[in-house]
Amino acid sequence: MEGFTYYNIFDTKGIEYLVIIAFLLMLIPFWLTLNKPAKVKEQFSKAVDALSAAILNIPQGIFHSKNHTWAFLEKSGTALVGVDDFLLNITGELRIRLLKKPGERVRKGELMAELDQNDKSLKVFSPISGTIVTINPGLEANTALLNNDPYGQGWLYNVKPSLWIEEIPSFLMAEDATNWLSKELIRYKDFLATRLSRYSPETAMIVLQDGGELAENSLSELPDDLWLDFQQEFLNP
Repeated sequence: MEGFTYYNIFDTKGIEYLVIIAFLLMLIPFWLTLNKPAKVKEQFSKAVDALSAAILNIPQGIFHSKNHTWAFLEKSGTALVGVDDFLLNITGELRIRLLKKPGERVRKGELMAELDQNDKSLKVFSPISGTIVTINPGLEANTALLNNDPYGQGWLYNVKPSLWIEEIPSFLMAEDATNWLSKELIRYKDFLATRLSRYSPETAMIVLQDGGELAENSLSELPDDLWLDFQQEFLNP
């Protein structure tokens, strides 16, 4: 065809270009592998932002304990106690075992309940000292109250406080509680990133949805050992 010139790449430098291109193609999987931890870390950062909007909408009149329980002093002088929404958002639906009975005394930091999910469990410690007045009768009939309304109908115990004034300084309230929970979200991100490095990348991606958002009930998908680590770092007195 007039005006058309054909070159045989094997008669020119073309073969060298093909070798270079093939070499670069071989490097792509290696580069992706090296950058996977960075991408996972970036996804965790985005995940925290997505989770925070749901968790940080907390009632401002409730006293928050740093072991993710809360107390609310009623006009009668008794206090409702329960577990916070942070804990329930990352664990999902749980069965609860209340370990105290009406009339029994409880000390701040004493075991008062256990949250069970399949063969995994978390221990819940009392935020205050006092005497158990009642347990929440609604939880026995409908455990979903715990997840659906943790600061309302999902309370665990009604307690007559014995050391309220002395124990108040350890609580967080209103803006202080919101700021603390914001930091807990970041700490939870770091906790997952550190612990999941012990497992395969596939395990890490269990807790992430498409787009990098944290999957609902992220802790529920993870192994027993990680639940034990979470207990130690976030819930123990």
